[in-house]
Amino acid sequence: MTAAAIRAAGQRRVGLLATEFTMAGEFYRGRMHELGVEILLPSQPGRELVHRVIYDELCHGTIKPESRAAYREIVADLAQRGAQGVVLGCTEVELLLRPEDVAVPLYASTALHAAAAVRFALDDAGP
Repeated sequence: MTAAAIRAAGQRRVGLLATEFTMAGEFYRGRMHELGVEILLPSQPGRELVHRVIYDELCHGTIKPESRAAYREIVADLAQRGAQGVVLGCTEVELLLRPEDVAVPLYASTALHAAAAVRFALDDAGP
């Protein structure tokens, strides 16, 4: 669903913000590549920061302005490197980063998948 939303917007290259496991692993990036979407990752220090904020702050309900600012810088760097948008590949990232915080579209994978599930359920519901 995330790749479909990205392609529907006419984009083919996006950044990814998620846990280190998701960013470093091949499953997510490989599947997106199969669907025609190239994934750009933050620098290694950026990946470490994104991961740390998710686990040490967001998972505990802590929202820090300095973490939002750091995420904004990471997104700006991804955009400078050619990302046309950014996938929020972890539910908690949506607590910190909002569309108005950045200059590129955000693709909240959890919301996209939930909306697709609802559409699927309603299509199958029948009369």
